[in-house]
Amino acid sequence: MQYVVIFKARIRTLDELYFSTAQQLRDKALTHFNCQHFEALTEGEHEIALSYWNTLEDIRAWQQDAQHLVAQQLGKNQWYASFSVEICEVLRRYHN
Repeated sequence: MQYVVIFKARIRTLDELYFSTAQQLRDKALTHFNCQHFEALTEGEHEIALSYWNTLEDIRAWQQDAQHLVAQQLGKNQWYASFSVEICEVLRRYHN
């Protein structure tokens, strides 16, 4: 089974702290929390990030990581005007 976490946000302002934190957290999710793949796209004031996971337990552990919790608060208070998170089960995946 594989899951994708879809993070969508409307950007308020992104500063240097955001960019360094985002890179650190991406690396941490991939190396310490079993995240399988991560990709993000920003266009205008919109950001979408997709992260792929094998288990819901890994997603929960990542959500509760202390550094990630701090970043979530910074996101709510500084970086994003609004955001949403969806967790979906991947039923099929095609590659070309």
